[in-house]
Amino acid sequence: MPIKIPSDLPAFDVLTNEGVMVMSPDQAARQDIRPLRIGLLNLMPKKIQTENQFARLIGATPLQIDLTLIRMTEHQARNTAAEHMEEFYRSFQEVKDQRFDGVLITGAPIEHLPFQDVTYWDELCEVFDWTQTNVHSTFGVCWGGMAMINYFHGVKKHILDHKAFGCFRHQNLAASSPYLRGFSDDCVIPVSRWTEIRQDEIDAAPGLTTLLGSEEAGPCLVQDPAHRALYIFNHFEYDSDTLKQEYDRDIATGTAINVPQNYYPNDDPSQPPQNRWRSHAHLLYGNWINEIYQSTPFDMAHIGR
Repeated sequence: MPIKIPSDLPAFDVLTNEGVMVMSPDQAARQDIRPLRIGLLNLMPKKIQTENQFARLIGATPLQIDLTLIRMTEHQARNTAAEHMEEFYRSFQEVKDQRFDGVLITGAPIEHLPFQDVTYWDELCEVFDWTQTNVHSTFGVCWGGMAMINYFHGVKKHILDHKAFGCFRHQNLAASSPYLRGFSDDCVIPVSRWTEIRQDEIDAAPGLTTLLGSEEAGPCLVQDPAHRALYIFNHFEYDSDTLKQEYDRDIATGTAINVPQNYYPNDDPSQPPQNRWRSHAHLLYGNWINEIYQSTPFDMAHIGR
């Protein structure tokens, strides 16, 4: 089954050209099934790129997905056209009385700030509480995952003395987890952050289980059953050239940055980068969607009860 998104959203043509099944709302209305309702709270500055990345992954399953794009109510996007935000996004205050089968909360380029200094932190805390009453399963990504694990468990983020940047091999630490169904014993995942979450602090928080972790990059994917949540601190959703874009941007602005490790052939930035994570990215997000499908109430009024 396809993902249902507006036919004039940029992701519609992008995914269609890639062979991903997409469906307009009119087409979806003719199908007598209940689609899974997934919200994407998009905190990234490049909204359209992030929409494409996540729509690509959650739209590759056999299930019909109804994707809702959500923004923080008062925060104004500076890198995306106001017309795009007005047409395709709903503020959290507009959707907070609704229920969702799943919600993705993205990262944000504000790692250096204490959580409480983020301008929209109070509303984001409201979002976290809302996921416990109105959302069946929540997936926090990178800074979004760090913010959630801090809010619910007090696990801190720690500033690194250099950027964790590149493609790092991660170990499958919970082969029986339904979220890792089909995973190899290890896999490569893109990493791009100035902060880390530490395994000993995760271990000290009751109920958390680390599913993927790296000797070099630390814990990556954490399950939090009590809050029906997953937290991932790295970037399975990245396109093949996303790390290259970040590296080229920093070089152009004179920002000190190391060549992303294990990304370019022979670590040579003049060579085209290689994507070695795509299949596991589809597995993880496909498994998440499947777990939602298997366990979410058919009557959405019962979600969160």
